[in-house]
Amino acid sequence: MEYLDFEQPIADLEQKIEELSELSITDDDVLTPEIERLEERVEELRESIFTNLTRWQRVQLARHPDRPYTLDYIYKITENFVEIHGDRYQSDDKAIVGGFATINGQSVVIMGHQKGRDTKSRQYRRFGMANPEGYRKAHRLMKLGEKFDIPVITLLDTPGAYPGLEAEERGQAEAIAKNLKMMATLKVPIISVVIGEGASGGAIGIGMGNEVYMMENTWYSVIAPESCSTILWKNRDYKEQAAAVLKLTAPDLEEMGIIEGIIEEPLGGAHRDPNRSASAVKEQLLASLERLKKMSAEELVEHRIEKYSKMGEWETASKAKKK
Repeated sequence: MEYLDFEQPIADLEQKIEELSELSITDDDVLTPEIERLEERVEELRESIFTNLTRWQRVQLARHPDRPYTLDYIYKITENFVEIHGDRYQSDDKAIVGGFATINGQSVVIMGHQKGRDTKSRQYRRFGMANPEGYRKAHRLMKLGEKFDIPVITLLDTPGAYPGLEAEERGQAEAIAKNLKMMATLKVPIISVVIGEGASGGAIGIGMGNEVYMMENTWYSVIAPESCSTILWKNRDYKEQAAAVLKLTAPDLEEMGIIEGIIEEPLGGAHRDPNRSASAVKEQLLASLERLKKMSAEELVEHRIEKYSKMGEWETASKAKKK
């Protein structure tokens, strides 16, 4: 298990517990009380640390290398998953995966950003940063869902759309914009869940849903804290301050009315208990599907348009009176 910097006190205690457990002392009465005392202290520390996380610490948790990714959730919460490849224009983008599946017998189209676990797979998946063909594959999948009257589920986990020159040459902005236009009027339910990082257009390109949820230790913002720090303070050293002012965590977005709710994670993050995390996501998806299936196609579209029309705050400036 990899520990983040703010988890170091927990890591030190768990290391001591492991060392004591490996001692070859036959009298258990000598070691058992000490091990139990340290285990209690670990739980107290974990409770104290993870109930008082800063926004930057939640960003770190969202990026934890052991955190479950899209395919992990798909294989844990769905049955009969059949992956669909290619956008029918350019190629098959490996940073977005998706296909048809069932959840407790309910047919769904499910897709999301996919990161890698090691250097080779991260390069293969481009760290979850999709090219235009990834968004066009997602477009194709959503239109298939509409054609067969199947709800669409999207899982968001990306540091952003791929910023390479070739992506711009093939129409990165156009592909994302086309998806937004299509999702606004798609005639089937769309449910989106932020399972890790939700950065900029790379996330919203498949994340415009009737209902949007965030897992407890995730973030969703127009820009990453490091990039914001570089723009405002001319270097990346103020990323913690940037995370604080961006208000990018799940509680922040729920308070602003951007998301419908927060999916609870195990204490310590989703990677601490992937099965429990997947069960929580599945429970929320089933509840949302049950609710949205009762709405007609027209009601779903109107619901989505009204939801996004209400976001943000603005004022109308009055015209200055002519003298």
